[in-house]
Amino acid sequence: MNSLFRYTAPPSPCGYLPDQRWSLEYEMVSNLSAAEYEDRLEKGWRRFGAMMFHPQCPACQACQPIRVEVLKFAPSRSQIRAARKNQDDIEVRIGPPKISRARLDLYDRFHAFHADFKGWPEHPPKDAASYRESYVHNPAFTEEWCFYLQGKLVGVGYADRLPHSMSAIYFFYDPEMRPRSLGTYNVMCLLRECARAGLEHLYLGYYVAGCRSLEYKATFTPNQVLDAAGKWRGFRM
Repeated sequence: MNSLFRYTAPPSPCGYLPDQRWSLEYEMVSNLSAAEYEDRLEKGWRRFGAMMFHPQCPACQACQPIRVEVLKFAPSRSQIRAARKNQDDIEVRIGPPKISRARLDLYDRFHAFHADFKGWPEHPPKDAASYRESYVHNPAFTEEWCFYLQGKLVGVGYADRLPHSMSAIYFFYDPEMRPRSLGTYNVMCLLRECARAGLEHLYLGYYVAGCRSLEYKATFTPNQVLDAAGKWRGFRM
């Protein structure tokens, strides 16, 4: 791994908790190996595009890295229902990351919906260059999971497959498909693949109590969070 530059952003309004301020440490890297990446995940880092990052907030430790213990996973009744809703007519295609107008339009509609109903910040339409930098120009171990209903693209997810784990990076879907719980189904599909491949953990990013968009991660059990002492421990809400 080559470290191109590393810096800590000054505190600014938190994107997860409106009454907090956050500060993230970033490191832009190249030639990242799967083993090096997995070591960073163990220490609470995340990856987005060429950038590694983790929280360094001076007055808050609400962001807790969370991972699911794959071989012990016990789905809840609602998660089982989500799988049953989709397993017969949703087609999942796994391949290398790509860019297309259908993906860009789906991404924009997903974010516009969440800006209206969850208070996410509004943003201009995603252009091809920024989408490519965020999702397409990725290490060789990144997979794109596309979800189709009757030939129509209704969901896109990105995940990194590593020697002992997978890391879920991002997922977006058609807002009209909300009754199908595609976000839950995406995680269920990743967990099923992890179990098939004998992988130990599925990393889901950060769990933040009080943030509606992130609290769902703790419903996939049993799971572990990384505590302030750098130890992974069992966790339940």
